[in-house]
Amino acid sequence: MAKKILITGATGLVGSELKKRLLSDGYNVNTLSRKKTNDPNNFVWDVYKGTIDLACIDGVDAIIHLAGEPVAEKKWTDERKKQIIDSRVKSTQLLFETIRSKPDHQIKSFISASAVGFYGDCGDEILIEESPNGYGFLAECCKLWEQAVDQGKKLSLRIVKLRTGIVFSNDGGALPQLDKSVRLFAGAALASGKQWTPWLHIDDMVGMYIHALENLKMESCYNACAPFPVTNEGLTRSIAKHLHRPFWPFKVPKKAIELLMGERAEAVLMSNNTSAQKILDAGFKFRFTDLDDALADLYKK
Repeated sequence: MAKKILITGATGLVGSELKKRLLSDGYNVNTLSRKKTNDPNNFVWDVYKGTIDLACIDGVDAIIHLAGEPVAEKKWTDERKKQIIDSRVKSTQLLFETIRSKPDHQIKSFISASAVGFYGDCGDEILIEESPNGYGFLAECCKLWEQAVDQGKKLSLRIVKLRTGIVFSNDGGALPQLDKSVRLFAGAALASGKQWTPWLHIDDMVGMYIHALENLKMESCYNACAPFPVTNEGLTRSIAKHLHRPFWPFKVPKKAIELLMGERAEAVLMSNNTSAQKILDAGFKFRFTDLDDALADLYKK
């Protein structure tokens, strides 16, 4: 079992929870961030300048790579799109250059985030890991990201890519955004409401990374989502039920969403009916397979 882990993106939603869990499980954890902190196990890098503290991988058995600019936070200008891609691709390349520069390293595994956006907008089609790369900016970004990660095979690393759905947590991410309109008594489906939303509870997301770390038979891509995706309408209706707010029968027009969000509407309107069978076959046991159970757990906290 790996004992010392390097995490990138450790201050993000998933990374911060994962770091806590690894430390409580007895792992030693190094982190990479843009700024120096008082933590002696935190190391500094600058992805865009290509600089990194080489000591970050000393004694490290595995890397969990979560770093990347938020996708839907800012308007998708050409410059922003480049940042979103570069933050993922160049950071991966920099990590591999660092590993290559230290022939005596002991890193065996490289576990990376990816996203279900890899498949593009696929309607009702059931998406397995062998389904083709789709169309659109997010699909292109995920393709370039995964291609960069796969270069680690040349370094004889075990490569695992977790194609993540929407991670639900009270501490940020999508759920506080999704339930904002519901809390304001304006809960309604977006566009047709039929688009599939692959989701998972933050505890299962963290558990999945640890499972990928400890199960050395895991390799290549896995859909990181609960076994039962829901439609946008079903999700909004469930949130309204748990918050004791109304769910209105009208739908927010697609044109209105596109007007408000521009190209970023792709991230909201995409339909991904993802299968979790492969991660189940790898022995992962979900804590939350039912959306209502997951929401009940989060909203009681």
